[in-house]
Amino acid sequence: MKQLIRYFSIAIIFLSFSAYAVSQDGKKDSVKVGVLKWGTANWELKTLLDKKLDNKNKYKLEVVGLANKNASATALQGGEVDVILTDYIWVNRQRAEGADFAFVPHSLTVGGLIASPDSGIVNVSDLKGKKIGIAGGPVDKSWVILQAYAKEKFGMTLKDEVETVFAAPAVINEQLMDGNVDAVLNFWHYNARLKAAGMNEVISVKEVLKELKLNDQTPLLGWVFEKKWADENLKLITAFLNSSFQTKEILLNDIGQWENLKKKMKADEDETLFVALRDAYRDGIVTEFKQDHISSASEVFAVMASIGGEKLVGSSSNLDPNTFWKAYIE
Repeated sequence: MKQLIRYFSIAIIFLSFSAYAVSQDGKKDSVKVGVLKWGTANWELKTLLDKKLDNKNKYKLEVVGLANKNASATALQGGEVDVILTDYIWVNRQRAEGADFAFVPHSLTVGGLIASPDSGIVNVSDLKGKKIGIAGGPVDKSWVILQAYAKEKFGMTLKDEVETVFAAPAVINEQLMDGNVDAVLNFWHYNARLKAAGMNEVISVKEVLKELKLNDQTPLLGWVFEKKWADENLKLITAFLNSSFQTKEILLNDIGQWENLKKKMKADEDETLFVALRDAYRDGIVTEFKQDHISSASEVFAVMASIGGEKLVGSSSNLDPNTFWKAYIE
């Protein structure tokens, strides 16, 4: 009996030391990433898991599906998830209000103005007197940057020269297809569906940025997390970010990999739609975080602030240099 007690005592001591070592290290072995339940970020995360890139980078990815953008912000702020996908303008706004979130680029500023082939709209100046459907509200970022372009190139105060209709993305697409609006600004994947259905892209956001002498490779969306959490879990967040960029390389360079995503893309029965979504996604991929992302984002931010004002950017009219998490590239 004494021997048995001694055996269990040694086992307990061993387990205690093991647990102590883990707790002393303070690093978790998993990352909880919150994304919209039906969002396109799931295409990357599915591929990451299918390729076991979390295991290869020595951590475990946990994907948490969330209902909408507000739910994502709430989950991050409440500590229910470690990382979410959102834009750097939101991060900058939160930082101006005292939060300490940080951003690492995920995808470029993409999208565009879409019109029907018989609308007579071939450039932005043709929008005068037309009706435009816009997803995302009056301070939608594509709408804001298009206004800056119209003012710079054509001297137009676009919001005063068109009739705007704001609605949910699916409704905006229906409005164009039914001929109730002349053109639309929608999220990139809804635009891809319109192009697959025969609609024309009048001008892309990338082209708008070029015309404004801004960098068309400027990121908009990124992985966002609390800086304190990242500092305390440096190896863990780095492992997640590394695996994310590795997955992007696969999706950019291995076309065959996309066949595994058809069902998740809801394009398994429509090859034209599948190709449109695949190519549009690949067009927005950021393959690495570069220092010039910060300077180009700052320039785009200034333009958006000049048009969108406080309703878009909050109390800060400049990009906080710590909005981007530079520790990842330093």
